[in-house]
Amino acid sequence: MNNNKITWLIIALLMVGKVPMLAQQQQPNILFILTDDQRYDSVKTFNKAIDGQEMSKLGYIESPEVDKLAAQGTTFINTYCQASGCAPSRAVMHQGRYTFRSGIYEFEWHNNVAEHMKPSLPEQLATMGYQTFHVGKLGYRLKGLTETGKAKAHKVYQTDMDFRRLGFEGLTDYCYGSIREIDGKPLDPPVNRVELFVTPEGKFEYVCDELIAQRKEYKAVAEELTKKYDLIRHYKKGTKESISKGMIISGVSPQPAGKTRDGYYAHFLNEYLINENQPFHAGKLKFTGVDPSKPVFAHIGFDFPHTPVLPPADYRERFQKHTYNIPKVTDKELQGVSEQVKRLLNNKYTDHMSEEELQKMIQDYYAFCAYGDRLVGKAANDFIAYSEKHNQPWMIIYVCGDHGWKLNEHGATSKFTPWEWDTHNPMIVVSSDKKKFPAGKIVREFTEFVDIAPTALGAAGADLSDKRFAYLDGLDLAKTVSKEAPIRDYIVGETHAVIGPRAFIRTKDYVLSLKTRPSRKEGENMTWALSASWEDLDPALYDSKKDPGEINNVAFDKKYQKVAQKMKDKLLNIVLGDNRVEINWGRWGEGTKIFRSNFAPGAHDYKLKL
Repeated sequence: MNNNKITWLIIALLMVGKVPMLAQQQQPNILFILTDDQRYDSVKTFNKAIDGQEMSKLGYIESPEVDKLAAQGTTFINTYCQASGCAPSRAVMHQGRYTFRSGIYEFEWHNNVAEHMKPSLPEQLATMGYQTFHVGKLGYRLKGLTETGKAKAHKVYQTDMDFRRLGFEGLTDYCYGSIREIDGKPLDPPVNRVELFVTPEGKFEYVCDELIAQRKEYKAVAEELTKKYDLIRHYKKGTKESISKGMIISGVSPQPAGKTRDGYYAHFLNEYLINENQPFHAGKLKFTGVDPSKPVFAHIGFDFPHTPVLPPADYRERFQKHTYNIPKVTDKELQGVSEQVKRLLNNKYTDHMSEEELQKMIQDYYAFCAYGDRLVGKAANDFIAYSEKHNQPWMIIYVCGDHGWKLNEHGATSKFTPWEWDTHNPMIVVSSDKKKFPAGKIVREFTEFVDIAPTALGAAGADLSDKRFAYLDGLDLAKTVSKEAPIRDYIVGETHAVIGPRAFIRTKDYVLSLKTRPSRKEGENMTWALSASWEDLDPALYDSKKDPGEINNVAFDKKYQKVAQKMKDKLLNIVLGDNRVEINWGRWGEGTKIFRSNFAPGAHDYKLKL
């Protein structure tokens, strides 16, 4: 071999060796996987890290796919949500801002015109050259405004396969929405929220009180479906069970695995990825597949295990073989619950239900999570396969629930409280760059949902020190891994949904929650809590080391007076005084008037010594 050939061979070998390094300098494809109402104890990896055992303390679970993700990436085991309701929590994730900085506390429509608003995560990434895609549940209730100030639809993702549109195409097992006619006959008035079940043959089956009021024959349909799908609906203590109203906490899907609404979400993510620059259909709906010449930010919003809890028959049958430990509540615990949180317990109390009903509720919840785990694995595998096919770097952000869920803990179901089961939601970041997110690593420092947006933006190449990103409240998780980010002594959150305005602060040893105002009216009594009495603040303080189940409220125990005072001062200075924003968004999100409170700027410094 002559010298020229040797030289070119050496150059070629060097270039081959550099390909992976060059690829890592590209903007990675990013997949954001989010589930809904999922408890951490439905995942073995999380249980082992938190509770020291793989199975839930309630009983049997399955999570092979998420366990694989954890083995491939970095688990942020002490991640907490900032608002334990779907819409405000999803706003936190999409904006990278606390509720008290965005002014989105409940399920209100809001707009992108108010002067403090910034582009959402997918919109920021679009300006950086990304194509953006969403399928499934979004729950981010953002509107635009017309020139006359009226609310209008706003497209957050460039390609959006909305769950309701897919549902009314029959690509689901369950959906809900408005209908104007049925069986070819108009409804007067239209029915605003009908439940829609879809059989394997494509038949639509409807259940709704409003529908029954107009068409008496649909009462028999509701009775038939209740029996056929073995539905258990939540019913209030002292009231009768219903065949047509109340959230479905147990039942079986009318469709087989893969053909449920979540199954279709995973299917259409793959359709988007394999139909490169080509059209594909979802029923009558037409979409265009991914462009491999651009990086992609894809978001799949799974509905599981949100109600209706309808696992496919094969999963349900398997989990019904297991008997679960049903949490029980005592009168002593209920006496110590704060008055605000009692509103939730009164509305979603479950301890009055029969042992059989509670067993089915728990069995079906974990069966639904196990089925969803399979779909998470499919979505992740399809995304990695697409990225590696094109030799492109990639990142997956998996979030276990937009918040948690109770399975008779504290005598209730649902969410909306600052309790551990409603707010502790670990995340996993898996990346082709194992230096940034090492395989099998567990990070135990506090992390928050506000960290999701800066993590994705940082991976995409954004200079987060630039003033354009100064509004972000979170930290880049890559910096948390490398120990370049501040270590949090606490996490904070605030939500107004269902229980009314309430904020919480959690350290490794304690959690305190307080009432923040006497009413929901924006801009009124914004600093009320600063001068309110301890009793009026309706406090709840739990000693997490001695009382991990958060059963005994010690807010009025003199032994905890100093701890309570320090936590109260820190919490109120942050959520009320460190650049607080409130807005009367209006019925459809058309409001833009801002109320501010900024008497303690810089109070949120991550430090709290008790």
